[in-house]
Amino acid sequence: MHDPAAPDRLVRGREIALLTNPTSGRGKGARHRDAALARLRESGFVVRNLAGRDADEAADLARACVADGVEALVVCGGDGLVHLGVQAVAGTGTPLGVIPSGTGNDFARYLDLPRTDPVAAADRVIASRRRTIDLARSGDRWFVTVLAAGFDAIVNERANAMTWPRGQMRYNIATLAELRTFRPIPYVLQLDGETVEHEAMLVAVGNGPSFGGGLRITEGALLDDGLLDVVVITRMSKPKLVRSYPRLFTGRIDGVAEYVHRRVRSVTVAAPGIVSYADGERFGPLPLTVECVPGALDVIA
Repeated sequence: MHDPAAPDRLVRGREIALLTNPTSGRGKGARHRDAALARLRESGFVVRNLAGRDADEAADLARACVADGVEALVVCGGDGLVHLGVQAVAGTGTPLGVIPSGTGNDFARYLDLPRTDPVAAADRVIASRRRTIDLARSGDRWFVTVLAAGFDAIVNERANAMTWPRGQMRYNIATLAELRTFRPIPYVLQLDGETVEHEAMLVAVGNGPSFGGGLRITEGALLDDGLLDVVVITRMSKPKLVRSYPRLFTGRIDGVAEYVHRRVRSVTVAAPGIVSYADGERFGPLPLTVECVPGALDVIA
């Protein structure tokens, strides 16, 4: 017979860190943290309750906890905070747990975590089942979802510079604004050493299948196959780009002639004037070399 108190005996006195972005998901971060924190403490965990005043302080807190030997780093936020947490735990063996509270939550989708119920998400942390997955690395930086390096990244740059409106509508307006003047970009790609040139609308490098709240640009990417999925959308007319864009949300893009999909261990992406985004965060200007690092992240799933 199941003993409801059994998890308490397992976890009592074990110390974890809970790092929150209180403003994520328009304030959902703070509400989800309060619910998850109560559940975690009630189950017997000793929880360090942390929130940085900015991203730099949050990153310092995360790294300090991992160096201190906490049993897990749990982040309460969206993909941006997952990205920050990954920088602290990658390659350390300290697992990352997630209480989803962002707007996109793609990483939580990957792991099939409860995205609207913080107590249920906390129960996953309490159960402490681990899974090992790959990460993508460029220099000393890591990402877990998708690197965007084209039209989608330009839209991100514009949207980040806008103060109104909030949420998804800001991206829709930025998309329409950029479409007016967008020209295909000349790319040079090195795919496992093979040089390929494309005039293209966008290049995406996926460790996982989606970004931006379910935009399935690298459909079919697996978290534990030791490979990156590189997708190129080559030159297409603006009307066709507008028509094809919704298909990215479903992953049903492979019938589009301009869609190129390759699986590689490492890729170098070069193009003039493009700043890439990864996990929805500003990642860095091209050129960039990205490699897959198998088994670099332990997650609580």
